[in-house]
Amino acid sequence: MFSELNAKLAEVEGKVRKKRKYQVQLQDFQRELKGINDRISQLEEEWHLEKGDVEKLEGITITNVFATLTGTKDERLSKEKSELLEARHKLDEARKTKKEIQESMEELYEKLDSYSQVEEYHLQLLNEKEHLIKTGTSPEAFKLFDLSEQEGKRQALKTEMKEAIQEGEQVIATLHQAKASLEKANNWGTWDMLGGGMVSGIVKHQHLDEAETYLHQAQREMRQFQKELLDLRQEVKLEIDISSMLRFADFFFDGFIADYMVQGKIQQSLDQVRSESRKAQDIVMSLKEQVRQTEQDLARISKAKRDLVEGL
Repeated sequence: MFSELNAKLAEVEGKVRKKRKYQVQLQDFQRELKGINDRISQLEEEWHLEKGDVEKLEGITITNVFATLTGTKDERLSKEKSELLEARHKLDEARKTKKEIQESMEELYEKLDSYSQVEEYHLQLLNEKEHLIKTGTSPEAFKLFDLSEQEGKRQALKTEMKEAIQEGEQVIATLHQAKASLEKANNWGTWDMLGGGMVSGIVKHQHLDEAETYLHQAQREMRQFQKELLDLRQEVKLEIDISSMLRFADFFFDGFIADYMVQGKIQQSLDQVRSESRKAQDIVMSLKEQVRQTEQDLARISKAKRDLVEGL
């Protein structure tokens, strides 16, 4: 009777914790969605302004006539078209991010729906436990309940930390791929500046395209990693402010895409990717150490339970 109830309590407490985690994640996604909507509005305005600048130079306007007469039309048009392309690219990436956030929120709503009755079931089991204690169970049985409760909480914590570790390792792997592509682009860019010709320039931009794909993937994975860490803040020791992790998104939008054509900016992007990778590695290492400590706690609790049962 006791062992069956303890097992049910451990299982349902894990579900209660999961539901709380999903609720915290959803709140953070809602905050992010508001931020990305503001960002999209800003980028749409910038894109329309850049589009207007190009149209002024291409149409029959005073700006066009003046630029033609002064011999600066082609240079200015090329610059404005480049800025228009950059603005459009940033806007497309922001919209893609918004779509990913909305999809993640939909997944969380579905998960939360499956946990809608979990608190009621948890309360029912707690009432059963209270009834057993009040009806004259021995002090040893009460102690066994207490140990089982500790065990369930630590097991749930261990599960969440391992889930966060899995997300973090995926971030690290993707950043490693981005780093490899940026390093290749950097090397080919150096060769291009030394007179490598058209082929070196083409290869460089192929690697930059690869890096951009990996960076967007890393941004998405970093967001999920950060969400996994949200509910662990009160229980695990992390030396990094996890809210800063999503600043990687700002780097992605405003740094890499805007300037990757400039050779020096490729190196800056490479340095940033290495920095983000180190941060993720530090967090994963810290979590693994705390998983190890939690496993030691679980082993001690398990031994205490065995000793208690053997003494009954």
